[in-house]
Amino acid sequence: MLENELMNRRERHPVISLLMILILVGLGFIVIGPMIGFFLALPFYSGSITDMVNSLQSPAADPAIKIPLYIVQASATFFGLIVCPALFLAAERRSVVDFFRNYKVDFLPVVITVIAVIVFMAVNSVFIEWNANVHFPEFAKEFEQWAKEKEELAAEMTKFLTKFDSVGEVLIALIVIAVIPAFGEEIVFRGIIQNQLLRATNNIHVSIWFAAFLFSAIHFQFFGFVPRLLLGALFGYFYYWSGSLWFAVIAHFVNNGFSVLAMYFYQQGTVTYDLESPEALPITAIIFSALLTVALLYYFYKYFENRQSITQL
Repeated sequence: MLENELMNRRERHPVISLLMILILVGLGFIVIGPMIGFFLALPFYSGSITDMVNSLQSPAADPAIKIPLYIVQASATFFGLIVCPALFLAAERRSVVDFFRNYKVDFLPVVITVIAVIVFMAVNSVFIEWNANVHFPEFAKEFEQWAKEKEELAAEMTKFLTKFDSVGEVLIALIVIAVIPAFGEEIVFRGIIQNQLLRATNNIHVSIWFAAFLFSAIHFQFFGFVPRLLLGALFGYFYYWSGSLWFAVIAHFVNNGFSVLAMYFYQQGTVTYDLESPEALPITAIIFSALLTVALLYYFYKYFENRQSITQL
């Protein structure tokens, strides 16, 4: 269903391309982006450079580091997942804009995408609870300990960044946590990696799931690996069925943005359910949500299948 331009071009071997994009993303996200972000954030921190370095490593101890930390994270994501991939595409005489150009985003599939992502959160709560309680075999105990430490650090960072003191911080969080990652991660994992995997395997389902595997693995949060894997696959199928990266971006934004807003309203006492809780929802809610998710995804698939059939007439 997806017209893949990459299949029609004479390019370097897809495995080489995959290694190149992963190295570029790593350099941009881990080195270049944070470094640029650090200097951009300096005017927003009143302490010394040494104090800022220390606070960035242990942010919970210094509330004043929150805005600088947002800036550093935004810069890491922007340069690592948008600028560096744009350079990769430019070397192949392509552009990030190609993923979004000349495509009319209809209202109905957008609504279906939004609802499906929100409903799927209930289904995914089962996998969140299961994955959070996974125990590794004895020979992997050291890895389990390391993974738990990484998970605790990530949870501490998330708690710090999503403890909102104003509506302004909520808006900043939406940009840093939802908008930039939605574009950046979908350009990299669906737009580039999924397409390169399709070139390598000629199997769309292998491509979608392997790209989702890489998407989850690169977060280094192994006690949330499976739920993130399923989300990555969901975004991949939105892209494949529609032929447009817009729907993967919208789905990603809704997932992250909904979580940010849910945490804010939970802190305000407007809602009573803590979205950060690892406990699954009641079984009746899960079954209903699973059936509704399947129905919505089937309708989404048929919508674009029918539209393609009309276009070919």
